[in-house]
Amino acid sequence: MNTYRVAQVAAAGAPFEIVEREVLQPGPGHVRVAVDACGICHSDSYFVNAELPGVRFPLVPGHEIAGRIDELGEGTQNGRQVGDRVAVGWFGGSCGHCKPCRQGDFIVCENLKVPGWAYDGGYAEAVIAPVDALARIPDALAATDAGPMACAGVTTYNALRRSSARPGDLVAVLGIGGLGHLGVQYAAAMGFETVAIARGAAKADFAKQLGAHHYIDSTADTPVADALQSLGGAKVVLATAANSDAITATVGGLSPRGELVVIGADPQPLGISPTQLLLGGTIVRGHPSGTAQDVEDTMAFSALHGIRPTVEVMSLEQTDEAYQKMMSGAARFRMVLTTS
Repeated sequence: MNTYRVAQVAAAGAPFEIVEREVLQPGPGHVRVAVDACGICHSDSYFVNAELPGVRFPLVPGHEIAGRIDELGEGTQNGRQVGDRVAVGWFGGSCGHCKPCRQGDFIVCENLKVPGWAYDGGYAEAVIAPVDALARIPDALAATDAGPMACAGVTTYNALRRSSARPGDLVAVLGIGGLGHLGVQYAAAMGFETVAIARGAAKADFAKQLGAHHYIDSTADTPVADALQSLGGAKVVLATAANSDAITATVGGLSPRGELVVIGADPQPLGISPTQLLLGGTIVRGHPSGTAQDVEDTMAFSALHGIRPTVEVMSLEQTDEAYQKMMSGAARFRMVLTTS
């Protein structure tokens, strides 16, 4: 093909439009990926609305990419072939020379190349990405499942496996939306006694279907912290809800040396006092997604345990509608665009 379609915004906050672009050849260390599917993530709004520095327009967002290698650039042939199924997530490549990279901690690279920010993202029929951003997709995963695994999946999976919890420990997942519905599935599959926390009693059955052993309604009369303590106290709370007040309400439910792992983004500060941290030896940390290898691990674990995201699929031509549905909260967990 000589041209390909992208869904772009021409200016901050503008609606998406479908335009044709000339196909580019991948440079050294890069490949061209024919996109089969791309998830829409809430963090895409940071770029669409120019809320982060360095955003350039016209903008093609998308960092939950699943597709096939279409063209190899110089120096990428070792272990890669045209036709390989690959995913590209929030980790869209690293610089390799900053201090975190030199220490092997690539996900906190000071020059992290996030698709849709550092280069055109996956709301398109093709994308050119660095070879170190590629994660192999297992045969068992459809492209529409693999795309969200490259961001939502790896963030929740990695946060749990790198936590202090061990099989049999009580682990609570705050929120069962786009991130949390995967977090509950991963927690149960990892052997944790899993607690789902969400608003309203009506979500209890769905939480149990995901594998939760317990459900806490955060709107009930019993405070969330007390409900967790009645279960013995949580070794880990995975906070997927982007609500600082809701996150803060879980801290008192941690066991001694318990850990709060925050992956839900909210600009408001947490209301945690130093005394709370000191008395229980409490740990609070943020968790930033994962590398391409972490994405591969996530997809392999998901394939092994039958874990899939709940997705609603729309075509590239419907990008604006799909994006608005995701951002308004009307989506059923994950919106995914397809190119065919």
